[in-house]
Amino acid sequence: MRISVIGCGYLGAVHAACMAKLGHEVVGIDLDHRKISELSAARAPFFEPGLEELLTEVQATGRLSFTSDMSAIQGCVVHFICVGTPQKKGENGADLTYVDSALSSAMEFLSAGDVVVGKSTVPVGTAARLSQLLEEVQPEAHLMWNPEFLREGHAVSDTLQPDRFVYGVNTGSEEHYGVEVLDEVYAVPLGAGTPRLVTDLPTAELVKTAANSFLATKISFINAMAELCDAAGADVTLLADAIGMDDRIGRKFLNAGIGFGGGCLPKDIRAFMARAGELGADQALTFLREVDAINMRRRSRVVELTRELLDGSLLGKRVTVLGAAFKPNSDDVRDSPALSVAAQLQLQGAVVTVTDPEALDNASRRFPELHYEKATDVAVRRADVLLLLTEWSEYRDLEPYQVARLVASPRILDGRNVLDASKWRAAGWTYRGLGRP
Repeated sequence: MRISVIGCGYLGAVHAACMAKLGHEVVGIDLDHRKISELSAARAPFFEPGLEELLTEVQATGRLSFTSDMSAIQGCVVHFICVGTPQKKGENGADLTYVDSALSSAMEFLSAGDVVVGKSTVPVGTAARLSQLLEEVQPEAHLMWNPEFLREGHAVSDTLQPDRFVYGVNTGSEEHYGVEVLDEVYAVPLGAGTPRLVTDLPTAELVKTAANSFLATKISFINAMAELCDAAGADVTLLADAIGMDDRIGRKFLNAGIGFGGGCLPKDIRAFMARAGELGADQALTFLREVDAINMRRRSRVVELTRELLDGSLLGKRVTVLGAAFKPNSDDVRDSPALSVAAQLQLQGAVVTVTDPEALDNASRRFPELHYEKATDVAVRRADVLLLLTEWSEYRDLEPYQVARLVASPRILDGRNVLDASKWRAAGWTYRGLGRP
């Protein structure tokens, strides 16, 4: 099939490459000429494992191209909208400027029978509004909503082998032309057994935000338990193991630490609350305010624990932060807890060095006042304390005896509870976890 992907950021670039991998002829459109130039040269404008190799592979087939010219969507049958929906400045709600602009720019080039498929995470009710706009210009085109469920660091595999498909259509019925078209688009993963669910448009819009809100709630729950474990002298890691054995609860997303960040969970739960308020159902999601508050409180907790490790004073102390990205296998620093902690420590008088395998360029643009060092062994040299705040494998695998010879004082705060505490203590380190005695 001939497919266009409108918006070539994180979601769109991955989706375009994967659709070409599935055998379709794909054109990606974005107004950012630098991004188009990079993608056209098979260079990913962000770090995502496996993406550049995939871009090189599919561009060699001639099935994938990129352009800034919206008219290139002419002749395509399916048009995926993959633009960003950031948080509005000064508000909790989602900014739909890019979604609205993408559809309005594309409409003049649509033909009868074309299927426009929204993948962006939007407030419920957006699809119905866009359907009305589309009907006014091209009444014989169809609008669907097909939410994405990508995990940064696993986006390529999550697109090619997803755990489910959700199709939102205005009828809520499988007897819809767009369902047949999307089944053809996704024929390979569907043939491999990926389940799919056809819903009405509002339900499809709610799926991603509801899922992210549930995951955020689970993370904040275990972090609240970590606060209680700190007060009681209990071990939150063993607590999570014990309650995770209950198959009604499960162990995933029960890892206490410095909290969640990134471009999805924080802004999605805030937009979810804002939209519920607009619909007059704000009381249904008031619990998400505490979920958000617990998450933000973890960052302050790390600052205070660092102060404790440094005998009560941050002033002039050399602190090395291991990790800048919000999660490993990513260079995304949006709402990164690690960078937030680093900035707070520096404001309170510490001399902070940040290291990360992939995210230093993005981090330096966001917090240019911090000091950055790519090489881990250089970054930790003469440090008074180490803070492991992003669980990259190279930090998890550090040899405590070797690192002890480089630092000024063997003290470490394990902000992700991923290190073997007994191993580090045996090597002479003062080890501190979150919610661990």
